[in-house]
Amino acid sequence: MNRGVWISVILFASIVLVLFVVSRLFLGDDDREGFGIGFAERDVVGLVQINGGIFDARATVESLGKLRRSPRVKSLLLRINSPGGGVGPTQEIYEEVQRFRRTGRKVVASLGSVAASGGYYIASAADRIYSNPGTITGSIGVIMVVPNAEKMVDALGLKFSIIKSAPHKDLASPLRKMSQADRMILQRLIDDTYGQFVRAVSEGRKIPMKEALRIADGSIYSGERAKELGLVDKLGSQWEATLEAARLANISGEPRVLEFRSGGGLFGFVRQSLEKVSNWVEGGAASYWGGYPAMLQYMWK
Repeated sequence: MNRGVWISVILFASIVLVLFVVSRLFLGDDDREGFGIGFAERDVVGLVQINGGIFDARATVESLGKLRRSPRVKSLLLRINSPGGGVGPTQEIYEEVQRFRRTGRKVVASLGSVAASGGYYIASAADRIYSNPGTITGSIGVIMVVPNAEKMVDALGLKFSIIKSAPHKDLASPLRKMSQADRMILQRLIDDTYGQFVRAVSEGRKIPMKEALRIADGSIYSGERAKELGLVDKLGSQWEATLEAARLANISGEPRVLEFRSGGGLFGFVRQSLEKVSNWVEGGAASYWGGYPAMLQYMWK
């Protein structure tokens, strides 16, 4: 290789090394502790943040598992800023929160700007729910968008031959019109997962099923209205929710908060950001705007 190529290689390697060092110095490792650095022996409130669309539960479930296994974590705070997401990932996180509660420790949810549909589904697993008065929440329901691209395909002059083992194997295909039988199958699926959502709300909030069904019409509510309906316990900030989590755990003094984040550092941050974009495109945007197969979603809008 000539001298110019070697200089480019060395320069690139130097930049990578500098970025790695900076990521360790400023973005830290996997374990993050807020309000309590240097208090390694103190009891803490565990913190898990759920932000954006919920299309991949792996990182959140991993963080919840670490907090559940830590003897220092005496209660859990869920900070939720999410319009919801896929049914499966939402239910995975919900079950992991329930697993934490089965250890005998309390969970408090704090709702941010938006905690609707799947965001609220997860919150319903908590012992207490705090919300800002202007939080957008509710949207209890299920949606599936099934696009039809027949005209576009015809305009492009494309033809597809579908070979299938049974009449409904290509259910929800964008390449043909939906039959009445298809619609009945999908509606049954929607009704099943809707019932699971309503039961979770009814059991978690101790609201009679009949009343939960009345509330669960897909409407969004302000935090203030949600409190009147029994979907929220108290109006308050994240800090007030943190104090409640500490009180329920009998933690005296100013509570310390421990947060585990997978993939620390700059490279972890970049990787997680790319994964979120990918998950949103594949699971959220694609299924909403024409992706295939269609996805069941606990999603507002």
